Amino acid sequence: MGLPDTNDRSLGEALEAALGWWAEAGVDMAFVDAPQDWLAGVAPARPAKAAPALPPVEKRAPRVSAQPAAAPPVAEDRSAWPGVFGSFAAWWLSEPTLAPKGARRLAPMGPQHAKLMVLVPMPAEDDGETLLSGRSGKLVDAMLAAMGLDPASVYRASALPARIAMPDWAGLGAAGLGDVLKRHIALAAPERILVFGRGDILALLGHDSAQNAHHLRALNHESGRVPAGFEYDLETLLAKPGWKSGVWQRWLDGTAGKANPA
Repeated sequence: MGLPDTNDRSLGEALEAALGWWAEAGVDMAFVDAPQDWLAGVAPARPAKAAPALPPVEKRAPRVSAQPAAAPPVAEDRSAWPGVFGSFAAWWLSEPTLAPKGARRLAPMGPQHAKLMVLVPMPAEDDGETLLSGRSGKLVDAMLAAMGLDPASVYRASALPARIAMPDWAGLGAAGLGDVLKRHIALAAPERILVFGRGDILALLGHDSAQNAHHLRALNHESGRVPAGFEYDLETLLAKPGWKSGVWQRWLDGTAGKANPA
């Protein structure tokens, strides 16, 4: 089917003929390439959504570095501190300010004027009913045997009556426990002291724990000084058996050397 001839017709007749031709072809509506929804009404313009409001900035207090709380002062009335050796152990086990409430305390053991005082920072985790009765105590017994000392002639003591978690040794010293230790040593009056846990004990006594403790040969207390050796803590020596030879050599050097007080 061809287009109608419009050469001899008016414009109106030509348009009518063209529309009729398309109608016969089955096209009776106007078409465009882009699809359109003629049934839908004109949608009203939607207002632009406002950007969501930002949450208010939370004001935070300045961050304060966590510092251990200061230890409460220890038995401030020093006139009530024991003045004789025989009364120290009972006071050590009962004075409320020496240890947290409910903590299991262990008493020192041994004679006054002992040939050697073995001093540790605090009871070991595996100690039983007596101080140095666990693995650390067995190591001490072996050392005493090598030194030729009768265990009964040795005084065993700790700087704290009970085991506590992560003690602030300098803070405890400032609270008075360093002075308690000095009183304890003065009352026990040993011939010599062997300290295990030198960093903790020196911090408790107000000394710089980073100093070379191997050069120290004496420890000052309330009424004088006593020859002393300063070693690693017993837990470290149990974990590093090779270090025990150094302890032995320093013991030999210390028993023959001059005193440098701590």
